[in-house]
Amino acid sequence: MTTMPRAADAPPSRISRPFRRGSPPPAAWLVVALACAGQFLVVLDVSVVNVALPSMRADLGMSASGLQWVVNAYAIAFAGFMLLGGRAGDLYGRKRMFLVGLALFTLASLCGGLAQDGWQLLLARAVQGLGAAVLAPSTLTIVTSAVSEGAARARAIATWTAVGAGGGAAGGLVGGVLVDTLSWRWVLLINVPVGAVVLLSSLRWLPESRAGDRRRLDLPGAVLITAGLGVLAYGISQTEARGWTAAATLLPLAAGLALIALFLVVEARTAAPLMPLGLFRARAVSSANAAMFVNGSAMFSMWFFMTLYAQNVLGYTPLEAGLALVPSSLAVLIGSKSAPRFMPVLGVRNVAVLGTVIAALGFGWQSLMTVRGDYLTEIMFPGILMMLGAGLTATPLAALATSGAAPGEAGLVSGLINTSRTMGGSLGLAVMSTIAAARTASAGGTAGTAGTVGSGRGTAEALTEGYALAFRTGAGVLLGAVVLMVVWLPWPPRRVSTSSTG
Repeated sequence: MTTMPRAADAPPSRISRPFRRGSPPPAAWLVVALACAGQFLVVLDVSVVNVALPSMRADLGMSASGLQWVVNAYAIAFAGFMLLGGRAGDLYGRKRMFLVGLALFTLASLCGGLAQDGWQLLLARAVQGLGAAVLAPSTLTIVTSAVSEGAARARAIATWTAVGAGGGAAGGLVGGVLVDTLSWRWVLLINVPVGAVVLLSSLRWLPESRAGDRRRLDLPGAVLITAGLGVLAYGISQTEARGWTAAATLLPLAAGLALIALFLVVEARTAAPLMPLGLFRARAVSSANAAMFVNGSAMFSMWFFMTLYAQNVLGYTPLEAGLALVPSSLAVLIGSKSAPRFMPVLGVRNVAVLGTVIAALGFGWQSLMTVRGDYLTEIMFPGILMMLGAGLTATPLAALATSGAAPGEAGLVSGLINTSRTMGGSLGLAVMSTIAAARTASAGGTAGTAGTVGSGRGTAEALTEGYALAFRTGAGVLLGAVVLMVVWLPWPPRRVSTSSTG
């Protein structure tokens, strides 16, 4: 069994400054743990507020549309600034951007938890998303910089993936406990002490690393891609309330795509681009990001619909719904940590395909749900399959994407893989919610916008049919992802070396 190398063993070009003159460098496990703690906070906050939304609305007197923006303000800022955050880490230092992002995220969490008006909460959530976008790309880059390429790095990436997936999975449970025992404010305030501890520890122990050059940031490219992704994310969020054919949806979608197209034109003509387009000539980078986007579009909706089914059809409380998904949360951790054991034997590509097939089987099983669902067969076992597959898939895809990048582009690729997953999840949830709402309405129920699908206004039978169709659609999307990966991911399968890496 190999040992994880210390941070000092990373290639010299990737560590721009020692930890501290005269002091031993921190152990790699400590660097990985701090980076993963930052990633956990980022992903947790995507889902933890969901169960607190009714309490937020009652306390702050927010409208239904305003409540929707508690989620969307975070998601749009997060997606829009992700690539900018990744490139800033490459140029100005991954540790520096990690600390800036974490400080901004923690301060915004404090302001959100103390908000007295709806607009204050929405502003805090948007700043949280900005902090997360600066923080998130640095987490993966710090992990890959701290550990030499090989089996040890695969295990470190698996830990990063597992913690990130666990953060998303734990959101419902953590939110339910905090809302039931304290108040909705603590779903935000809990980030403050945790963030402060991670911030102080990171200031002391994280080593600095950067690409090694002093190029200026490509400001025109940064403005275009940030605006393009932000406007596109806004358009996606509008589908929940307005549908896909409304002008309020089509105009921002078209504008976002136009801005992204203009960004590509500018990047092709810029001497020092924010995103070197040649990066996509690396098959591992382009194919892994495409696969992450498609997989994310199905996987992200799982927690949303499972929580709605448990609460609105089976009558679970928020806390009970969170507890019901604990086995699924454990499954995604097991899948993520098991992937490196299979990657040297089966190949990185084949492990990603296997994980997606397992997840598709879970989605298909979940689509058989009924109004009088049995916990074991209609929540626990299919949930375990879905999340076990998600864990097995995410680790090799992240490993493939980062292995195809030069050291100077590691932060950019990290931001790109996070953006692919976030944008895929946002688009997938919008599409799945529209499908579920339409099916519920046609079955005799009345479903509101995607953010409130299953709010209790439709019959249990109609809601169940809507949720079931969403899971069937997700199974079909995942089978399409299998085909994409078989055709496009690098072949023959890349293998992770099991030799000692230090």
